[in-house]
Amino acid sequence: MIKQLLLLSTANALKLTLVMPAVLLFASLSAQENSTQQSQLEELGRLLFFDVNLSMDRTQSCATCHDLSRAFIDVRSNGVAGAASMGADAMSLGDRNAPSIAYAAMIPEFHVDTFGNFVGGLFWDGRAENLEKQAEAPALNVKEMGMPDAGFVVSRLRENAHYESSFKALFGDDIFADAQIAFAAKAQAIAAFERSKFLSPFDSKYDRYLQGQYNPSPPEALGMALFFSPHFTSCAQCHQLNALPSSLRETFSNYRYENIGLPINETLRSANGLGPQHTDHGLLGHPLVDDPLQDGRFKVPTLRNIAVTAPYMHNGIFQDLRTVVLFYNKYNTTGGTSQINPETGAHWGEPEVAENIAMHKLQDTLPLESRQIDALLAFLRMLTDQRYEHLLD
Repeated sequence: MIKQLLLLSTANALKLTLVMPAVLLFASLSAQENSTQQSQLEELGRLLFFDVNLSMDRTQSCATCHDLSRAFIDVRSNGVAGAASMGADAMSLGDRNAPSIAYAAMIPEFHVDTFGNFVGGLFWDGRAENLEKQAEAPALNVKEMGMPDAGFVVSRLRENAHYESSFKALFGDDIFADAQIAFAAKAQAIAAFERSKFLSPFDSKYDRYLQGQYNPSPPEALGMALFFSPHFTSCAQCHQLNALPSSLRETFSNYRYENIGLPINETLRSANGLGPQHTDHGLLGHPLVDDPLQDGRFKVPTLRNIAVTAPYMHNGIFQDLRTVVLFYNKYNTTGGTSQINPETGAHWGEPEVAENIAMHKLQDTLPLESRQIDALLAFLRMLTDQRYEHLLD
């Protein structure tokens, strides 16, 4: 299985060469022409991203579940406090929280690293190996945009004269001759928009601090020290991509997969009809993964904009960022209220998947005091893009 995944990138490269001729087109252009074409591709992707006509009932766009004004998350309650998204049919309710797509351009393709760890890919279980494949999936998902097939999507594209001319200009006059190729081109355009600097600005207070343009407050400075310290917290074990804390373009995720012992979101399971008997196996549900040691593992998310992208975790079970920190802290504290979820007043709940919990990481820290938790939260707020700082409490 690992060998199969190590060959995945090579197979994908061949597949993309066969079905996405625009890649070869761009490779032959001069640098200036390439830049112009890329800008046009990003602009086309932006238009597609916000177009509700590309869903079955013409009611939902990519931006419906990834709202630009709120750091690209789903801000709708959907009767489950935002834990999961409602489909275009206004009835189908998912089972996982819609992650922000900000900084998604930084996620590597799904692969196995040299240490045997599964890394990267889109969605919580990595089942889409790259942004292009992720951009294809919602359109044909019956619980999302609900289109029946690629040909139907392409017919909707061709209703728009601007799309028709743009696709031909970017991909060739015969782009619509094959619905699958045109459908892949649509996904390529959306992925280009998602890879644009607009979605990955790296302009938070943390970034400005690294550039000497922001002076952290004492709580922020303490939180930063705690976050990156291997002696006080285990945050950076999973939420650090680069070797040095001072590295520019840090995304605060290693993009590996972990089981942290999250309980079932019973409210969500009741609302979407799956019920408590259903188990979300996470990475083990990936079509190329059959190792039982991956059961219950989910991809480590970026912490960029984390302070303004509630609810939290793959099942949207926590509404407050402090609750998230307290959940981690419960593994290193005993007695008092440490084993009580402050949002429910009850015990944290049993893990949905009790096997494979990363205890060696979760318990490799010291218990945090209230002042230290406040400091960590102050630092996490520093990771908010400048355009979303007004959303901070």
